[in-house]
This record gives sequence, C-alpha cells and structure tokens, in this order.
Amino acid sequence: MGKVTVQDILARKRREHKKITALTAYDFPFAKLVDEAGIDIVLVGDSLGMVLLGYESTVSVTMAEMVHHLKAVRRAVQQALLVVDMPFRSYETAESALRNAQVFSSEGGAEAVKLEGGARILDQVGALVNAGVPVMGHLGMTPQTISELGGYKVQGRTRESAEQIFEDALALEKAGAFSIVLECVPRGLASRVTEALAIPTIGIGAGAGVDGQILVLYDLLGVESSVHPRFVRRYAYLTQAIQRALGQYRDEVIGGTFPSPEESFE
Repeated sequence: MGKVTVQDILARKRREHKKITALTAYDFPFAKLVDEAGIDIVLVGDSLGMVLLGYESTVSVTMAEMVHHLKAVRRAVQQALLVVDMPFRSYETAESALRNAQVFSSEGGAEAVKLEGGARILDQVGALVNAGVPVMGHLGMTPQTISELGGYKVQGRTRESAEQIFEDALALEKAGAFSIVLECVPRGLASRVTEALAIPTIGIGAGAGVDGQILVLYDLLGVESSVHPRFVRRYAYLTQAIQRALGQYRDEVIGGTFPSPEESFE
C-alpha cells in the first residue's frame, strides 16, 4: 500500500467507489497501530480535549495542545493521509485560518485541515485552498458550536435544517473542500448530500450511504467514557481488560508474587 494522498481520496469517489476509512488518533503508539492497519485517513481531532485532557467540550482545546499531539502522531503515520482539526477560534477570519494552518503544516506536518461549519467559513476555506492547504469540511452536529445546537443532537431532521446542511455542503465543495464529514445527520439526508457532491462524504452517525466512515478510536476500542453514542460500534472492550490487568498487578505486588526471581537481577 502506497502513501494515501488527497488525490487518492478524491479518486475513491470519482472512479474506484471504494469506501474510505478514517479514525482519530492522538498519540504515537495508537497512531502507529492505526496507520499499520491500513486506515486511509488519520485525524488528530480536537475531541482529544474530552478523550485525553478531561475537558467538558472541545472548545477549550488550544492550538498549542493540538500541535503537541499532531507532532506525536506525525512521527507515527507513514501511509495514511494526516488531517488535523482546527480548534475553536483558530479560524475566525481568513487571515487567522491561514496563519494557524501554516503552523500545523510547518510545525506539525499536517497534510490537510478540518474546519467546522458551512456558509460562515467559506472565506476561510477559499483562502486556505488558494494557499495550497487541503480542507476537509464538517457539517451536521459540530461540537465546537454545541451550545448553539442545544446539545449533542441529530441535526437536519427538519426541512429547513436539512436544506441548510445540503446547501452548505454544495457551498463547501464550490469553495474547494476535498471532502466533508457529516456528523449525526439522518441517513437519507447524508445519502442525498453524497449523491449531489463530486467530493467524498465521510460519515459519523450518518448511515451507510456515504463514501466513508470515521470514528473516535477510543470509542471503537471500548475505552469507556461518559458519552455512549448510538452510532458507535464497539470492536473491543479495553476498559474491562485494563481494569483486570491493573487489579492483578495491584494484588501481585501486595501479595509479594511480583517481581519473581526471574524478573529480578542477581
């Protein structure tokens, strides 16, 4: 398998009709495993604020924190396309978007950036694309504006909101985005958007009618959190396995069976 590029992702939509696989990763060891598994896109998501840093939402995540984790993931990823989330308030204007995206590229080695929103960020998307920075869009349930959306809820269930998502998707494509994440939208709407776009759609809680899927790695692996999204499929249950291992270690240290003579030096 060769290095995945933006052009490869576009080709999946246009010619190959092969589903795109994407996962989040936030550190070196997990990013290495994801990359070696042949996943197409590795996203350093601002979800790391909740998953790793204990924040209540993604809006507290800073550029410095994103760069720190991006650099660790960059050292691990050899094959996948490496995309990074632009955190809250890092792209309020075209100028700030370009300045911060250049930081991600030059310092962190990102190959593309992801921005949340539709019509309100078209200037930013256009500026980035014109500067040669590939942009992934993000519509539907957008965590950075969760307070405006009334919580973690499915978006696009009313005719008006569905049409807004549809029009925003067309606008993002016209502005130059190379793909769009659709999060927590009805599957019929996601399929409609997918059919209307020449660029790929990547779903998370958007049904099977999209061009690819993305999940938060820790959700997939069954590392428990306070949030249990309906759209997550657990492929492992690491919380229980980790708890068993920690409990066994505790008991063996207290009981004096660890370390053994074989695990010690003369």
